[in-house]
Amino acid sequence: MRLNHLDLAVREIGPTRDFFVRFFGLTHVQTLGEDGLAILKDDDGFTLVLSRLRRTGGQVYPDGFHVGFHLKDRASVIALHQRLRAESTVDASEPTLQRGAFSFYFTAPGQILVEVAQRD
Repeated sequence: MRLNHLDLAVREIGPTRDFFVRFFGLTHVQTLGEDGLAILKDDDGFTLVLSRLRRTGGQVYPDGFHVGFHLKDRASVIALHQRLRAESTVDASEPTLQRGAFSFYFTAPGQILVEVAQRD
């Protein structure tokens, strides 16, 4: 069994979509309506859907809810961290070794907590 897709509710589809395309290499497949739902895919067939599930306000996720991206090595984690710091406004924590992974966290556009990690 393989996880096929994840649907995340965000307030602003466009900026969140553009962020994940730019920094995580996802491919923008389609945006439906007037920025109403965006479909993104990765090279392994996983689909990330960004939608508005609430008409007013943003979706509220439980404390600690996050999405994780695992990279192949520590150098890739460091490179993405440096790129985020240089090319975006996100406040990424410093990469550290924690719970068996070399990782860092930040809040992406759409108020999505993101973990970037490498595990041995």
